[in-house]
Amino acid sequence: MSVSQQQDPSIQPLSRLQILMLMGVTAVVFLLIAKVWLRFGSVTILSVSWDAIAILTGICLGLIITSTSFIVYRLWPAYRRSSDFYLEFVLKPLLLPDIIWVGLLPGLSEELLFRGVMLPALGLNATGVAISSLCFGALHLSGSQQWSYVVWASIVGALLGFSAVVTHNLLVPIVAHTFTNLISSYLWKIGQSNS
Repeated sequence: MSVSQQQDPSIQPLSRLQILMLMGVTAVVFLLIAKVWLRFGSVTILSVSWDAIAILTGICLGLIITSTSFIVYRLWPAYRRSSDFYLEFVLKPLLLPDIIWVGLLPGLSEELLFRGVMLPALGLNATGVAISSLCFGALHLSGSQQWSYVVWASIVGALLGFSAVVTHNLLVPIVAHTFTNLISSYLWKIGQSNS
């Protein structure tokens, strides 16, 4: 019996096409929300400056998040169960090349909304980071048993938020988020194929 069926037998697995379409639709919805917020709110999007330092900073932050997640996964049973449920639900139907979309779509659309638009609207400060991080964490709630995944996503959201505040460059959290999703998803898929 799979992890998702153990935790909630009413949840039916989705097909590869359904997962890819859901990721695409979610990305478009987040982009539309960000666009409407920019249009009707008095907020300026956090800028994206393409430079090697920002890319390297994002990769380093992504490595820190991925490594820390691995440690938390080993030490916190509730997070391990929650993470396994989430990863199995999202990644199991996908093929290895689909992992590119798992990295890019959320990495771009979620960062644009939460760190690019929401964070400047709330304030480029600790309060703005906290509120946008809690909203980001709540996005990852897929059931009452997933609370530990929400806690972890909120912590990751805070790290991504502070990276945006410190660097004033949206590219840093975009690269970190995309890199984290790519590496974590790839390692999970490889681990599943070897077991």
